[in-house]
Amino acid sequence: MTALIQAKSLSQAFGTYKVFESVSFEVQAGQHLALLGSSGCGKSTLLRLLAGLDAPDDGQIWIDGRLASGPARILVPPHQRNVAMVFQDLALWPTLTVLGNVMLGMGGLSVTKAERRTQSLEALQTCKIDGLAGRKPATLSIGQQQRVALARALASRPKSLLLDEPFSSLDLPLKQELIGELTQLADRFGISLVLVTHDPTEARTICSNALVLESGRICEHGAWADLMRDPASKLLRAFARA
Repeated sequence: MTALIQAKSLSQAFGTYKVFESVSFEVQAGQHLALLGSSGCGKSTLLRLLAGLDAPDDGQIWIDGRLASGPARILVPPHQRNVAMVFQDLALWPTLTVLGNVMLGMGGLSVTKAERRTQSLEALQTCKIDGLAGRKPATLSIGQQQRVALARALASRPKSLLLDEPFSSLDLPLKQELIGELTQLADRFGISLVLVTHDPTEARTICSNALVLESGRICEHGAWADLMRDPASKLLRAFARA
């Protein structure tokens, strides 16, 4: 079976600083993968490479059996990857309505304006915020804004959803509520998740597999049950002792 996402020997640097090198992994259909590591280890950078927002310095990214990125080259643009992303800062346009924000996320797709509107309204309904379609982001609670960002990602009907610490600013009850809704939606629509976080508890709640980055390389990678039997990374050893 062809993996939905394949990262092959990815390396990335900013100037003389090497963020990571020789990073390889796969995400299968229906699999949820957590990318773990300390701040600055390259988790968000790796997510941007998968989304096609940046090109790797070296290595390849394959999306659904198609070469999408190579060294310093983006071969398949973001809107053609069947991959959506929820950013840490949500990236909502303050001058647009909720519906306008969701429709904007579908701007690069080969669908009519009427189809964009229909799919956007369906996504808002799925996320239980269709009654907020005419509101501006500034008038919404943080939980409602999170749902708008999620609806924008779901409206394009992706096979994979990339999540860059989407729950970091939420209190615990709201975080638990949204995590429950997200996992239900992923199962309902058959979406594979790739979650960037430094919270192992959050990662284990959502994801079946984990990959830990340390010192610019993959320290360990596999199913949670296997990793926790004998954790190799400082992060998971600390989590196991907690």
